[in-house]
Amino acid sequence: MTSEGPQPSTTSSAPVRQVRPPAPSSVSEEAQAYLSLPSFIDVMQKPALEDVEGWVKFIRARDLPVIDMFAPLMPPPEAVERGEIDADGVRTYTLRPVEADPDGPLFLELHGGALIQCGGDLAWMLAMPAALGRAGTTWVPDYRMPPRYPYPAALDDCIAVYKRALAERSPEQIVVSGGSAGGNLAAALLLRAKNEGLPMPAAVVLLTPELDLTESGDSFKTNNGIDLIVPFELENALYAAGADLAHPYLSPLFGDVTGFPPTFLQTGTRDLFLSNTVRMHRRLLKAGVSVELHVFEAMPHGSFGGSAPEDLELLAEVRRFEREHLGT
Repeated sequence: MTSEGPQPSTTSSAPVRQVRPPAPSSVSEEAQAYLSLPSFIDVMQKPALEDVEGWVKFIRARDLPVIDMFAPLMPPPEAVERGEIDADGVRTYTLRPVEADPDGPLFLELHGGALIQCGGDLAWMLAMPAALGRAGTTWVPDYRMPPRYPYPAALDDCIAVYKRALAERSPEQIVVSGGSAGGNLAAALLLRAKNEGLPMPAAVVLLTPELDLTESGDSFKTNNGIDLIVPFELENALYAAGADLAHPYLSPLFGDVTGFPPTFLQTGTRDLFLSNTVRMHRRLLKAGVSVELHVFEAMPHGSFGGSAPEDLELLAEVRRFEREHLGT
């Protein structure tokens, strides 16, 4: 594959951070309250790229508030059968609602976290809301990440788990899904699977996906500071470890998406990755791929916290899309 699209800026200064406007009245009261919260963007001093232990501590410190946010949202243990498998060397969590068919579809859920965060228990915790409404089992790879395991370790792990899924189900019974960094890996997984001659899954779900590590899109400037979740200064260099950020396995936006399965794309007007998502939509349309694009009013990266009416609407749309393409 050849790299396409703009290259990273050679200037040293980051785009000017915009002043976040008040929450609009056009969204729910819950969404307005969420948008009125202080920014989640931390001001922790980042270690030097070569400081492995410094990054380990930095990532652990950033994971703790996410755990605190998601822990109260977990269902009672009796509602979900939670387990763990070794998927060809990759620790993979399994989540299955107790009423779901153990032989039903497989959902490969790739967790977010800027390609450096949210491993371990956080991986399955982030996947739980989606897993609860599914008629099968959700697999959540605890893929390796920097600082100890930079690219291509995470993608290697994801493709290994996908191959294991193909050994257990027909491709028509598999859905690949990912949000943010997980969306990057989900799209990169499909590009690599195609190059390796593997069949495509029934569908793919990409939620506010981090598809362009070169950060060339317009919203990296216009929504810098507007998005209360994602800072502009991402850790792409730590993940890439010197590899070309424009390579399609790092920035799937620049890959050949011909032959992709039906695709669900979601973003919001305050999402830093808005450009990633709408540009991928255009690429998929040009490639003849069946694709849905859902853009939510005023939504920042991710959601409005998970419980706003807009969040529930999004979750219902994802479930509807998955059911349609699995034939369930």
